[in-house]
Amino acid sequence: MMSNVAIFRSSTDFLQAHLVNLLCACALASLALTPSLVPRPTVFQGFLAGLWFMVGFQAGFALRVPWRRMAAAFARTQPETERRDAQHRRRALAPLIVGLALPAYVIGYGMLVVSWQNRVRELVEMPPIDGVGHTAFLVSMLATMGVLYGVSRGIGALRNRVAKRVLAAGGSVSATRRASLATGLVSTVILVGGLAGAGLAAVGAIYAARDADTLAGSVQPVVATRSGSAESAMEWDQLGRQGRAFAGGGPSAGTIGRVTGGPAMEPVRVYAGLSSGHDATARAELVVRELERTGGFERDVLLVATPTGSGWLEPQAIAALEYLYGGDTATAAMQYSFQPSWVSFLFSPKLAAESSEALFDAVYTRWEELPAQRRPQLAVYGLSLGAKGMQGSFENLDDLLARTDAALFTGPPSNSQPWRTLQDDRDAGSPIWQPIYQEGREVRWQSKPGDFVELGGTWEQPRLGYLQHATDPITWLDPALIYQRPEWLAGPAGSGGRGADVSDSMRWIPAVTFLHLTTDMLVSEAVPPSHGHNFGDVAVDGWAQVLPGHGRSDAQLASIQSVIEKIDTHDPIWE
Repeated sequence: MMSNVAIFRSSTDFLQAHLVNLLCACALASLALTPSLVPRPTVFQGFLAGLWFMVGFQAGFALRVPWRRMAAAFARTQPETERRDAQHRRRALAPLIVGLALPAYVIGYGMLVVSWQNRVRELVEMPPIDGVGHTAFLVSMLATMGVLYGVSRGIGALRNRVAKRVLAAGGSVSATRRASLATGLVSTVILVGGLAGAGLAAVGAIYAARDADTLAGSVQPVVATRSGSAESAMEWDQLGRQGRAFAGGGPSAGTIGRVTGGPAMEPVRVYAGLSSGHDATARAELVVRELERTGGFERDVLLVATPTGSGWLEPQAIAALEYLYGGDTATAAMQYSFQPSWVSFLFSPKLAAESSEALFDAVYTRWEELPAQRRPQLAVYGLSLGAKGMQGSFENLDDLLARTDAALFTGPPSNSQPWRTLQDDRDAGSPIWQPIYQEGREVRWQSKPGDFVELGGTWEQPRLGYLQHATDPITWLDPALIYQRPEWLAGPAGSGGRGADVSDSMRWIPAVTFLHLTTDMLVSEAVPPSHGHNFGDVAVDGWAQVLPGHGRSDAQLASIQSVIEKIDTHDPIWE
């Protein structure tokens, strides 16, 4: 076995040989641990730190050659004795770095990271990290580093093998180096590309299987007002996983009556799955016929909703409207994909808007044919990618307000229109995270219950409402973050730029902030309501203000809210 002295010498030799690599690794790992919009689970944060550390370590190899050349050029300007003295100093400095500087940096920066993370957690009303969390972080980080180090050693061994063969075949030193470098690059590209391709294939296979499966608790409806019932032309097995959860879920007339203390009807819920029709137009036509069968065009409110990528509709938002209007509602939606939203967003960016437009146009055409006095209030809704898709059904704000009686969009992505234009054209002095547009006459934003009303003034009908949080990475992720500081990070918390729940320690770092928000999206709903991508506490108040004709008292609204808060949203993170 190696003695402690031998181990120490081996460590110092490694440090001297890989000083640039370690500096790059520590720099990137440190950047990975800087605060972002929402707190990350400790295991996930450990994985990211380990990943960035090893990426930095490998990037250091690209900098070693110019580093050594500069060092050699500088050394040539020195006398021989000074060069030898400098080498001795470097060798003497290595143990100090290993024994003192590196541990001091890790401990000091680690304490700073914990304070950052606990502050972020405090701002979104989560408890601080405990001892178990610290341990989980370290285990996750070290395990990630170990796995990636093993992979890098494997690629290095392959490079060396190729280099030896080139050299044995009579290749020059420069040819050997080029062959080794090309082998490393090709191996890395193949490995990363293969993992990415395999990952996407796995996601597709997993979600295809999920779509064919039925969520626990989803039961085929027995009432005729639901798609998938015995009277419905939409077969239960064709609705998809989320369609079955939607059609088979939600409150009954009896439940609504008990909660509100008044009369209630069975809500109409109509849904077309991907296999219900060969394209979006065919599915939209089926939805219209299903609305006619269920009496959806005879209800007080007719809601056209766009789901997320997998077909998921937020249960709290739909149920809130049904409770408010005593079940005298009809909700129509159709699936356009079974993949999670990020897959649809990346590879089929127009799909949500095309599906939304097909459905809304079909419903609107039939709605227009009704006598004006018999038409239900026509509302539209979407969450996340669904919000982007439904907004894309309209040319602009005027078109949206001209063809609807109300619209509510939750957590819209940054490239949504007309959201983006309205944000940019907001009234001077209003914060970007809660804008005011034309004094709130037609459009308003809400982050917590009461924001719509607190603005004051006249809110004309039809109304457009946006539910958004200052800490929602899905709303604020924008490619411009790579090279431009965002307005939502300007000033201290609670200012015109930075929201009250955004940490003052969060800073814009070119490219890094973009990567932070990209990973934040994966955990954006793992926070309490009023933060991140969690809007369960504003659904009732949102609909109550956007469609104010419900006539509910404050006591009834509180009763409805208490029920909505208890609704299980069924792992929406991946929907």
